[in-house]
Amino acid sequence: MTSQEILKKYIAFYTRQGHKEIPNMNLVPEGDSTLLFVNSGMFPLVPYLSGEPHPLGKRLVNVQRSVRFSDIDEVGDNRHTTAFHMMGNWSLGDYFKREQLPWVYHYFIDELGLDPHRLYATVFEGDTYAPKDTESITLIKEIFSHYGIDAKEGVRIFAYGRDDNWWQRGDAPGELGGPDSEIFYYLGTDRTGEGKDPSQFQDEFLEIGNSVFMQYRKNTQNGWDELPQKNVDFGGGLERIALVVQKKRDIFETDSFYPIIQKLEELTNNTYRHNEEVTRAMRIIADHMRAATFLAMDGVTPSNKDQGYVLRRYLRRMVRFARKLNIKNNIAASLVPTIAHMLAWLYPDLTQKQENITQIFIEEEERFHNALTKGEAELHRQLQKIDTKDATKLVEFAFGLYQSYGYPPEFFMEELREQNIITDSKPFMEQYQHFVTQHQETSRKGAEQKFKGGLADHSDAVVRYHTATHLLHMALRAIVGTHVQQYGSNITKDRLRFDFSHTDKLTEEQTRQVESLINETIQKKLPVNFVMLPKAEAEKSGALHFFKDKYGDQVKVYYIGDALETAVSKEYCGGPHVKNLSELSPTLIVFKQESVGKGVRRLYAHFA
Repeated sequence: MTSQEILKKYIAFYTRQGHKEIPNMNLVPEGDSTLLFVNSGMFPLVPYLSGEPHPLGKRLVNVQRSVRFSDIDEVGDNRHTTAFHMMGNWSLGDYFKREQLPWVYHYFIDELGLDPHRLYATVFEGDTYAPKDTESITLIKEIFSHYGIDAKEGVRIFAYGRDDNWWQRGDAPGELGGPDSEIFYYLGTDRTGEGKDPSQFQDEFLEIGNSVFMQYRKNTQNGWDELPQKNVDFGGGLERIALVVQKKRDIFETDSFYPIIQKLEELTNNTYRHNEEVTRAMRIIADHMRAATFLAMDGVTPSNKDQGYVLRRYLRRMVRFARKLNIKNNIAASLVPTIAHMLAWLYPDLTQKQENITQIFIEEEERFHNALTKGEAELHRQLQKIDTKDATKLVEFAFGLYQSYGYPPEFFMEELREQNIITDSKPFMEQYQHFVTQHQETSRKGAEQKFKGGLADHSDAVVRYHTATHLLHMALRAIVGTHVQQYGSNITKDRLRFDFSHTDKLTEEQTRQVESLINETIQKKLPVNFVMLPKAEAEKSGALHFFKDKYGDQVKVYYIGDALETAVSKEYCGGPHVKNLSELSPTLIVFKQESVGKGVRRLYAHFA
């Protein structure tokens, strides 16, 4: 069964249960500075899990491409990837455990044909704040009994604590959370692995799905209160599910990755299983190439900041491991067409984008090769000056080369070996990693949340700036021209950043006119409302919708004014926004502008 068939069966099964499919959205979160990439299907659903009605109803299903960059150092084994597709289904205050658990096991066993004897379940064991999830245990026992299996607790069902079987958005009061029940598949050599604890035999078990029962909200006393609306949030990784359905023990041998591996074998004249170093290098290249292609498909270009930095690191890390396989040039040009062909069933427009993506990647590879050349020259110069017997000096020098030129420490170490400065690379790399860890500790906390993912910032300041982006969009189209289209935004509590289509720098007069129109509109204290409309009707209303996202049959249109027909601004948008412009500060000032690419300008603005 192919990945396409697995996904088709999933969408069809939950559609039969009354679910509506929601779009697979762009990887770059619109207007959210707290999250680099969409990292799960639930990201756009936060307002609806809290009680706001969704335009498509209370039962939803989709597949969402996702990136979890924090897992990059784990890639290289048989199961970890940074880019994946999360299949999800949600109940927004509708069905709960009694429906969700039988459905998901039915999908795995009856729709996909998985052996029920190899399936294991985990549940929340309970603590001071919430009881043991005995209801899920009872339901799971009933499910296994249907397949002739006596599912005893401690044998096939395992209860774990808050670290393993409790999900929550964050630690602040008001955050949602609840117990979850994971499904593991046994990959070991025994027929069933019965009695083995998944937490104790992690290499033999693979998590393939997790049902979160979002029934609590955090209170101000660090406890949890029952929600009036109980939700279900299920997530299952398509690539991991394909691994077990296709009877593999290596995710890179599934149809999600193996065409890339085969192309690498062709390019290197080597086999995937030649040795451990070759296998690891091919896995890293396959994962990074696929992730980089997704990012470029969604409009990300290499840079030194945020999403662009991640794409740059993917590409440069890929070049480094390609050199281990004796691929010296244009690794991207060789692999992008393979990925576009492999995923044409899910992203048909990727074929049209592959030429542009390939060119971007080739240019970045050339920059990196130039950086390597400069780094090597600096390395040879400085090695004549420093005490090469001082291990600390060498480590500091290696780190400086990496910071200044992007010169990898592995290349540095190889140079030292060739010059007989060191004979054993392991102590050097251990000391280098220790130095890097110490260096990162001072700056990690601020960046950590950004790179590991999280959920949108709905603080008052961010909501005000988010609303202001609508006014800025309106003013730019009025003053500069209706060719202006929003390309993206980034919002913090201190300012907004707005990208839009335009070739020339705004003149001082244009900038002042834009500011005046925005501030005059704020002074009118207009209401801000939204309406749910069928997509065709929303388009006829004149609401702006210039993003790359696909839209469902029903869309949410936010408008500023007394009525949709007379609104000064109306856009497809998920929110949140202020209720009235009187909540905004009276003066918005554009304090910086810059070019971010051909035909794209960027403005920064803040409230005075």
